[in-house]
Amino acid sequence: MTGRAPQPRTQLHRAAAGIIIAVLAVLVLAADQLSKYLALEHLPLEVNVPVLGDFLSFYLVKNPGAAFSFGAGATWIFTIALAVVACVIAWLAITRVRSRAWAVILGLLLGGVLGNLTDRLLREPGFAVGHVIDFINTPWMWFWMNSAIYNVADIFIVTMMIGVAVLVITGLGLDGVRERREDVPADSSLED
Repeated sequence: MTGRAPQPRTQLHRAAAGIIIAVLAVLVLAADQLSKYLALEHLPLEVNVPVLGDFLSFYLVKNPGAAFSFGAGATWIFTIALAVVACVIAWLAITRVRSRAWAVILGLLLGGVLGNLTDRLLREPGFAVGHVIDFINTPWMWFWMNSAIYNVADIFIVTMMIGVAVLVITGLGLDGVRERREDVPADSSLED
């Protein structure tokens, strides 16, 4: 007997959490870069290609900015932000994460971040100012107004940020321990 207390089923060894994060990040990065390669090889630039009528189409663009091409003149800022997020997730993976749920969400998020960071670092017009390849268009999501065109990495970034919010709201810590919520005592000043 080792004398260690058994871990709750939601907890992992740090190394296992790190492996989950790394494997999922590599899978998402590969899926993102493969889809962008296929889009660049097979889609015309800035021409709508219907896939499922108005529900889904492909529209290839090289995006210098963020969502809705916001900040197109400050591409390097997005590069720095993506690099910082990737480093924070890697640091958390190495030092803090022991929760299976956090490992999965952070791994998928890291893959999305690395997908767009790869574009920023390696695509035209140059290092750290590269344009992100976007090609998925779903106008119905934006009520047929000025729709955002996005990519596989963006899907993982947005959905996993929602996942992070859910884990925070439900009180699941990075270590896999659920935070106990204390009842808030009644404010005695209101009783006077």
